[in-house]
Amino acid sequence: MVTGAAVHEAVALAREHPDLAVGLHWDVWGEDERWFDLDDVDAVRDEFHRQVELFERLTGHPPTHVDSHRHAHREQHLMPLFQELVEPLGVPLRGDGSVEFVGGFYAQWEWQVTNLEYVSVPFLERMLREEVADGWTEFSCHPGYRSHGYTPVYDREREAEVATLTDRRIAAVIDDLGIELCNYLDFAAAFA
Repeated sequence: MVTGAAVHEAVALAREHPDLAVGLHWDVWGEDERWFDLDDVDAVRDEFHRQVELFERLTGHPPTHVDSHRHAHREQHLMPLFQELVEPLGVPLRGDGSVEFVGGFYAQWEWQVTNLEYVSVPFLERMLREEVADGWTEFSCHPGYRSHGYTPVYDREREAEVATLTDRRIAAVIDDLGIELCNYLDFAAAFA
């Protein structure tokens, strides 16, 4: 999310972990929830190019995949445009059919109403058993830690996600199901 306040910290962390796949999370609303007209296709196109160029300038390489904040690119009138824009990058676009997407691991399905059940160990165990099919599956999540001076709408939920994702019971289910944890660098290597 090259529009985020912590973008430079994120880039520094990514450099410390070169095997980490880092994609572009296209965003036009920002942390301040500003307004953007998604019906202005020229503005969407320009903003996409601006963010890709900034991503490459910051990281030194293109993104390994592309998605968007609030799934904006999946709007019916924007998906064909994003497919056109992402195609020259040669990377997956969330929702293009190359990778199955599972997005139910999230604790705020109603605005500012937290339900940690949706990011609990039993819930993730069920998702792994019922929603991961053969082939490539992307699990969406928002893990993180609270930062001094930063109070997003989705905050304490991030720490709950970290606790669940790192719980030994989840590792056991992944092993039991024969799921291989991979990232978009592995995806690119598999199809090179």
